[in-house]
Amino acid sequence: MHDFFASQVQWVGDGEPVPSLAPPPPPSSRRQMRQVRKLTRRRRRVHMLIALAAAIVALACVFATLNYVRHAPSRIEPTKSVAADWPGPGSGSVEFTVESGQGTDRIASNLVKADVVKSADAFLQAVVNAGSSAQIQPGTFGLKRHMKASDAAAILTDPKQAGGFLQVRAGDRSRDVIERAARISGVSKDDFDAIVNGQGAGVLPAEASGSFEGWFEPGTYDVKKMKSAGNILRTMVDKRVEKLDKLGVPQGADREKILNIASITEAEVNKSEYYGKVSRVIDNRLDKGMSLGMDSTVAYSKNVSALNLTNDMLNDSSDPYNTRVHQGLPPTPIGNAGDQAIRAAMSPEPGDWLYFVTVNMDTGETKFTSSSSEFDAFANEYKQWESRHSQ
Repeated sequence: MHDFFASQVQWVGDGEPVPSLAPPPPPSSRRQMRQVRKLTRRRRRVHMLIALAAAIVALACVFATLNYVRHAPSRIEPTKSVAADWPGPGSGSVEFTVESGQGTDRIASNLVKADVVKSADAFLQAVVNAGSSAQIQPGTFGLKRHMKASDAAAILTDPKQAGGFLQVRAGDRSRDVIERAARISGVSKDDFDAIVNGQGAGVLPAEASGSFEGWFEPGTYDVKKMKSAGNILRTMVDKRVEKLDKLGVPQGADREKILNIASITEAEVNKSEYYGKVSRVIDNRLDKGMSLGMDSTVAYSKNVSALNLTNDMLNDSSDPYNTRVHQGLPPTPIGNAGDQAIRAAMSPEPGDWLYFVTVNMDTGETKFTSSSSEFDAFANEYKQWESRHSQ
């Protein structure tokens, strides 16, 4: 090695070596040639190792950079900015409407335009803070100008504050739905009564036999925009027919019978797991020629809650809806059944049950049996629960 480097320099007068500008002389012996080749191979290996090491370092840097970028959001604290908001409580009066299916961003923008909230960001944050269970309701709301965003969000997520939109729920009676529809829409109740008294001519299908009971589809309806009682009633009935067709409910007399059974099931059931069983009890009692003995049908006729029935009501033989006295189904459905009750009426759960008793009103636990003696035992179990909770 020393000989090789020595051959690459030349000496000058002051004794300092300087690089030679001329190419090195050829080796003077085979030994020198072997040394040169050996040195050359060594240099190549060193260069390859250096290049490989550099490549490994570069790849490591790239990987580290990508990993850092990927996980940066979890390490970096978000910048917390305070959205512009009014201090509240606001003043004046603003009638604000939320359309069905309208997005939260659009609602926030409209609130800013109506001068209700100061910024869309403040309102959106207020909705997030309200939690996933708080949903903005469709309807018309009474708000103020310059409200605190959280106050506006609290009103818009409260179903009781919504106006203009009619909510029809499973189990609702037609008389109650019509009363709410008249109040919310501003259409005269007399206009609704005229159509009802006219047996729904031009609105109801033939299967309904002139009664609206059971023929309103549960859902949300923008009744203020419908302008007339006829449009409101027709929309709810048409939606019901559309749903029945979708569920595969047979037409004609069978359709009305299924709605009748489903309405009783809806009124009697307190937990979803019991729909099929209650429907089976109704079918079994009808098949055996037994009276249904359902308090819910009497409560419907008397327009009271089943909890407020009296012995006189339950023993009134002049009431065609009194299924304790009269055999068979009542003259009409007793409410608007939901999808689950309708499916149960078409395909009840297999069983020989003839009786059922809700033995615990807190938990909704209901027991089913085909034995009258066991039914009496269940009834006593309920009475014991009632006595414990009446003190």
